[in-house]
Amino acid sequence: MKLVITVVHDRDKNKITEALLRNGFKFTKIGSTGGFLREGNVTLLIGVEAKEVDRLVDTIRDSCKTREQFVNVLPPDAAPVGTFMPSPVKVLVGGAVCFVMDVEKFERF
Repeated sequence: MKLVITVVHDRDKNKITEALLRNGFKFTKIGSTGGFLREGNVTLLIGVEAKEVDRLVDTIRDSCKTREQFVNVLPPDAAPVGTFMPSPVKVLVGGAVCFVMDVEKFERF
């Protein structure tokens, strides 16, 4: 048994949860925030048999793609009055981060 912890961008949450359900994977969804842009994320806890990990990762990969987004280097409230605001910078957002861990024991009550 494996536990796959997957962090995805809020914009990808509907697509990935629908794909997981369609492929027969059960999961627990936890709202989270973090990363470089401090934007909303969703953390999914997914328990699967070891032989299903590759199929699960493929489902996640197909559902969560990175994309470009423009962001300001300094948030407007952090810059002193009269400060020059540089042009927005292009960064990659989205996609997914997956951690696959061994599960020593699993019980359902």
